[in-house]
Amino acid sequence: MPPLMVGFDFDMTLVDSRPGIAACFRALTERTGVPVDADLAVSRLGPPLRTELAYWFPPEQLEDAVTLYRELYPAYAITPAVPMPGAAAALAAVHERGGRVMVVTAKLGRLAKLHLDHLGLAVDELAGDLFAEQKATALREHGATLYVGDHVADMAAARAAGIPGVAVATGPCSADELREAGARSVLDDLTRFPAALDQIIRIALTG
Repeated sequence: MPPLMVGFDFDMTLVDSRPGIAACFRALTERTGVPVDADLAVSRLGPPLRTELAYWFPPEQLEDAVTLYRELYPAYAITPAVPMPGAAAALAAVHERGGRVMVVTAKLGRLAKLHLDHLGLAVDELAGDLFAEQKATALREHGATLYVGDHVADMAAARAAGIPGVAVATGPCSADELREAGARSVLDDLTRFPAALDQIIRIALTG
């Protein structure tokens, strides 16, 4: 059997980062005077930061807004975030089977690492600033066996990498949307992942 490497998305797959990200958006509004509906923004986490900020800032202000948001992020977004239900046990289940864990996320890697370190989530590899099919490059590079995510774009990443996509219906996309996007398995959340992992691995290896 080839070495087991399980890739995970970050926001709303492993970590509920909504409270901190909302606080960061509110701080951005205070600093810039540009109103951002923080509650709406965190209801659709997944795409890159620029995609969200483009709804609120004119093109000529967008890059400055991205830079300022990322400067504010460590102070506002890290401590309010919490692991998603079952996240630590899901990572442990991979390690207990002799596997490795990687996170592939649209978030900047250095910001994702702040979360992982703060929450004590054991991850072996981290690739950031990648979205949808872009994630496939990192998944292929590290020999990922499967990819777990909450967004239809994560299922696109798995397809592009030629590996099964395992979906958790904990983010902005419904279970039906995730199945339509090609998810091989759809779980309510990560609490079911350890019990389902052996079957998921068999599916990954047999195609």
